[in-house]
Amino acid sequence: MIPFSMKNCFQFLCNHKVPAAGFKTTPKGGLILQSVSNDVYQNLAVEDWIHDYISLEGKPVLFFWRNSPSVVIGRHQNPWQECNLNLMREEGIKLARRKSGGGTVYHDLGNINMTFFTTKNKYDRMENLQLIVRALNAVQPQLDVQATKRFDLLLDGQFKISGTASKIGRTNTYHHCTLLCSTDRTALSSLLKSPYQGIESRATASIPSTVKNLLEKDPTLTCEVLMSAIAAEYAAHHHIKNHVHLINPADETVFPGVNSKVQELRSWEWIYGRTPKFSVNTTFNVLHEQTHLEIKVFLDIKDGRIEICNIKAPDHWLPLELCDQLNSSLIGSKFCPIETAMLTNIILRTYPGDYKLHSKWNILCEKMRGIM
Repeated sequence: MIPFSMKNCFQFLCNHKVPAAGFKTTPKGGLILQSVSNDVYQNLAVEDWIHDYISLEGKPVLFFWRNSPSVVIGRHQNPWQECNLNLMREEGIKLARRKSGGGTVYHDLGNINMTFFTTKNKYDRMENLQLIVRALNAVQPQLDVQATKRFDLLLDGQFKISGTASKIGRTNTYHHCTLLCSTDRTALSSLLKSPYQGIESRATASIPSTVKNLLEKDPTLTCEVLMSAIAAEYAAHHHIKNHVHLINPADETVFPGVNSKVQELRSWEWIYGRTPKFSVNTTFNVLHEQTHLEIKVFLDIKDGRIEICNIKAPDHWLPLELCDQLNSSLIGSKFCPIETAMLTNIILRTYPGDYKLHSKWNILCEKMRGIM
């Protein structure tokens, strides 16, 4: 690994769209980059910065990046269908929506992310996957790793160790994939399992797979060993120097405007508001005087906000007037437990001193938070 200043290396890649950044030296061929950041939003942002602002004609780029624990959904996915948002909030796991399609993945420092940048006419996902297979076999010839028609990588014909997604622009493209080295499979399994019931959506759904870490197959296959092998194979394939250049994706002097991309990727409007329209149709029971009462909930959510709200509770348990207030107050609000709690508490303040009502209301709110 050799750290370097991108100012002295990127001029040959830049086209007229890039804000002036003082690039000077012109290296030959492509580049192999590695992020020094483990922030999922920063790494996704610099990935799209390269796609948007770099001329890749005859100059391909390979970008390595790893993230602290986070869940990343595809551009057209529904996070409530794809992951356990309540558990993620409890454990401080970040949620990100990337600009490419594909399914949901869990990232941590044991999961290597690779982005292959090239021009549209050179885009070839299978070629990239075969390159990874050659690199793995160079390190451990006994490994049985194959690329599938779905552009995944399978270990021993059954364990998924890599998933694929891509973004195809007007002139530039990127193909990115994961590689499971030593990821926390317990966290992966629990976080990528949605507990939410009654969701109806046309969003792209992930296909569950049985996974395995390469380190479980061979303890010498560390992230560092694997990245080094893939870099060497990439350099040989593209006839470039085998140097992995370290970059800081938050450096505005190197990537002008990149932090505005970071802010967009972190925003509620992008992560949740870009969810395709969906509905929630579910029921739950509450215990009242040793009897279970049924509460029905129907919601339509568009752009992450509640468009139609119809919550029905037995009149003798919760007054119809209060249910109507709740329904009307939630329309237009974010489908979010924090905002819902704030709105429902405002309504409850109009009934001071009614402790039984407050108790019922808290039960209802707790149930509502469970579907968000």
